[in-house]
Amino acid sequence: MIRFILKGIIRDRSRSLFPFLTVTAGVMLTVVTFCWVQGTKTDLIRANANFSAGHVKIMSRAYAGEADQIPNDLAYTGVENLLEQLVRRYHGMIWLPRIRFGGLLDIPDSLGETRSQSPVFGLAIDLLRPESPERELLNLEKALVRGKIPGNPGEILISDTLARLLVVKPGDVATIIGSTMFGAMATANFTVSGTIRFGVSAMDRSAIIADLTDIQYLLDMSDTVGEILGFYPDEIYRQEDAAAIAHEFNQTYSDPGNQFSPVMQTLRDQAGLGQTLDLTAYVSTALVLIFIVVMSIVLWNAGLMGSLRRYGEMGIRLAIGENKGHVYRTLVLESAMIGAFGSFTGTFLGLVIAYYLQSVGIDISSMMKNASMMISDVLRAKITPASYYVGFIPGLAATILGTSLSGIGIYRRQTSQLAKEFEG
Repeated sequence: MIRFILKGIIRDRSRSLFPFLTVTAGVMLTVVTFCWVQGTKTDLIRANANFSAGHVKIMSRAYAGEADQIPNDLAYTGVENLLEQLVRRYHGMIWLPRIRFGGLLDIPDSLGETRSQSPVFGLAIDLLRPESPERELLNLEKALVRGKIPGNPGEILISDTLARLLVVKPGDVATIIGSTMFGAMATANFTVSGTIRFGVSAMDRSAIIADLTDIQYLLDMSDTVGEILGFYPDEIYRQEDAAAIAHEFNQTYSDPGNQFSPVMQTLRDQAGLGQTLDLTAYVSTALVLIFIVVMSIVLWNAGLMGSLRRYGEMGIRLAIGENKGHVYRTLVLESAMIGAFGSFTGTFLGLVIAYYLQSVGIDISSMMKNASMMISDVLRAKITPASYYVGFIPGLAATILGTSLSGIGIYRRQTSQLAKEFEG
């Protein structure tokens, strides 16, 4: 029977071509959109984890309550001791202390007077230690535009956009003006070692990267940091595992009665990222359902038109003794085969387009000039294992559902009227 149906599909293109093209187009759009959403989600997680949130983050309870304001006066003290405990207790993770800070970057002229000045966002990391994973995590080597990565104390990196705005080049001296964690004014001269471009507008507008020890000295934060970020070595965020670690840590170390005791938050718990990640999951599900409904309606109408054209065929099959259930099942099987062929072709075409978008991406930097969200200026798709089969869900479901609805008319045919139908 399958061989008979397959021959009919191949030989009679009028009953298979339109459904095949419809399924192919729908599945292709499903795969491309799914990969696009997955790519956006992956990039959002990666950018936020690497630059600000980590997979988990430890702060003082007071700091966590006002983290968006970077309250370094509420930073956590006793970092070295806590880091030793974290390495022993959670040895499967990478722990990186950081300080986020704000201030002014002052560029002096040849006489030492202010030539140009701009507010900046600073990120202090373990930059000078050769074995530090920060360079790879922030992709500093690839982000470097001019100059070199700092190799000595007193050297900083600044965003290339800011450097061009302030007319600064590698080797120039810049002064960071800020305030210590105790509220006093803090100033120090640094050498601009190089300029960088991360491809993330929120960082590229006014970011500076400095060594943690230099900024601890500048801001009077000895053995103190604002945040300790934890990462999985493979850089893959695992929400359930991260939540379990955070719960266990908070049960052990965090004291609700002490605002300076440490507290751990997962990436989802920070800056509304949980709602954003949930939204991407809802979008993926909604898109698949939309394509199922739309293609089902189209294929239902196509099935009704096909039933009218094949009215005589169905009548003959019923007249020679084939029961209605068997006719109905063969129609559903035929549509399933067309759906499978269309799904395979659509998936292949969708993956080709998704691979291009994954490799090249689409530049949206013109829309991200004032954005504060940590997301790349170049959006890319991401091909995941699910990409290879997600298109078959709407492809098969829509064809089977469409034919099932249109084929119900078979049961309304009256066998006693078949002779009159043929006479007419």
